[in-house]
Amino acid sequence: MKNSKDMRLIVAVVHDTDSEPILQALLAEKYSVTRIASTGGLLRRGNTTMLIGVDAERVPGAMHLIREHSAPPIDPGLKRATVFVLKIDRFEQV
Repeated sequence: MKNSKDMRLIVAVVHDTDSEPILQALLAEKYSVTRIASTGGLLRRGNTTMLIGVDAERVPGAMHLIREHSAPPIDPGLKRATVFVLKIDRFEQV
């Protein structure tokens, strides 16, 4: 078990059309990302959920990349991503 005192899990639900540019940007900066195809009420269309495990100090950088690589919304009320940042109590790889 790793000390997860400063670990965070970013759960980013993004539009399918934004998923590839966001994924490539995160991978280029050495973020570990798991991509899951998803559908649901957060964005009301086909979307992708990304799970990004990071040290706490890297959260702002990941958030910047998600914002930077999300296309501008066509409709002013339309959101391009919903992002949750969760504190991790325990992290273990088996």
